[in-house]
Amino acid sequence: MASPTPQNSGGARLSRTKRLREEVRVFLSNTAKANTVEVFDHLNERFAWGATMNQVGNILAKDPRFEKVGHVRGLFRGARYTVCEWSLADRSLINEAVTSSKQPVAPTA
Repeated sequence: MASPTPQNSGGARLSRTKRLREEVRVFLSNTAKANTVEVFDHLNERFAWGATMNQVGNILAKDPRFEKVGHVRGLFRGARYTVCEWSLADRSLINEAVTSSKQPVAPTA
């Protein structure tokens, strides 16, 4: 006999990182590109509950709106690390421009 499964399991579950994903999109639209540590710091300053580095890495890697544009090696948190740099994907920029330009056009005479 199979044990009952919770109703909110599997694919029917709402995204737990929806607000974080949207804030990353806004942050990257305001800054041309940012590294993972900068995104992590921004999210933890912006939200009281913050985010873990694993959450930030998964959001950036798995959301098609973001693309990896390179790596940077530097001092982060007192040690030398190589971290990825991210920006909005071209598709995301195009969709954003199309959405914002959809305004009623007056008919020409």
